[in-house]
Amino acid sequence: VKLTESGGGSVQTGGSLRLSCGVSGYIGRRYCMAWFRQAPGKEREEVVRMDIYDVARYADFVAGRFTFSRASAENAFYLQMNDLKPEDTAIYYCAALEYLGYCPSTPDVWGQGTQVTVFS
Repeated sequence: VKLTESGGGSVQTGGSLRLSCGVSGYIGRRYCMAWFRQAPGKEREEVVRMDIYDVARYADFVAGRFTFSRASAENAFYLQMNDLKPEDTAIYYCAALEYLGYCPSTPDVWGQGTQVTVFS
């Protein structure tokens, strides 16, 4: 399984971006999917995770601004980000976590990351 992110860029405060995570290799419903981010000088943090039943759990800082979705062909995942703030500036990573009857805390597969910059 290989993950490839795209869709990052620079946007003004209040703007929107849609990140994509392309999946190479069949994952079916074997993996939970997640987005993480890492801002300069900070530790990587989880933004959202989705289990194999498409139930998404968002970090508190998302506050209803982001939406995680799965493509119908299940070969891509999307993170729609609205009302972006400067503190959302980070490298965003797509990740896959093998489902073990639950979604584990540590991803098994990482993408290379895509930069999101929000300026005021």
